[in-house]
Amino acid sequence: MEVGFKTDKGRRRSNNEDACYVIPKKNIFIIADGVGGSNSGEIASRTAVMEVADFVDKNELTDTATEADIRNYLIKGINSANKAILESSERFEQNKGMATTMVVTYVSKGKAYICNIGDSRAYLYRGDKLIQITEDHTYVNSLLKAGVITGKEAKKHEKKNMITRAVGAEEKIDVDFFVTPVSSEDIIIMCTDGLYGEVDERDMRRMISRRKTMGDLCCDFIEMANDNGGGDNITVICLKISEDDLDE
Repeated sequence: MEVGFKTDKGRRRSNNEDACYVIPKKNIFIIADGVGGSNSGEIASRTAVMEVADFVDKNELTDTATEADIRNYLIKGINSANKAILESSERFEQNKGMATTMVVTYVSKGKAYICNIGDSRAYLYRGDKLIQITEDHTYVNSLLKAGVITGKEAKKHEKKNMITRAVGAEEKIDVDFFVTPVSSEDIIIMCTDGLYGEVDERDMRRMISRRKTMGDLCCDFIEMANDNGGGDNITVICLKISEDDLDE
């Protein structure tokens, strides 16, 4: 698997509240986008990715793991992050109310297993088609699904950044889990809203189709997001599936 990743604070933010962590040896990849006052969002996102990474380091997935085993494994890691953020919120007044989005991807034996909570996304690119795998947990997306507003209205809605689920928001969290088959040359894009909020899917497809390295693709995505305004922090992980990933 070819892996690229990059994070940037954008043009209008004074600090970066996004975080990412890649564990290529275990084919696990993590992105988080923190929310909260002061520096709490930054603390929440970094706590989340480090907790999941620590969980992965201490707990092995066996070769015989079923889909249910993998789901439980990934959600246990996210629950560990949830507990750590809640404890920090209770211990330190300045961290009260902090939380974070999260998207975690695990690739094994021709499948991508993806967990998400919040509005950080995972996409699959195949044959010039870009498909959003995850679903945004936002107030605006709930209105869109209910048919209350149109897609065009959703993009300009004043509450478009209001998330309805997050790691660290409650003691019990509801994490979505997706499984998608992958083929050689497929590309998985994981990102925070700082990317897709500035770069539409047509431009994303155009940039992917240039077939650059995954590192260059991450840089190009961030450069375009900044050129289009850079209104938020931007984090991207790009994964290009190889033949080896179909057999491991």
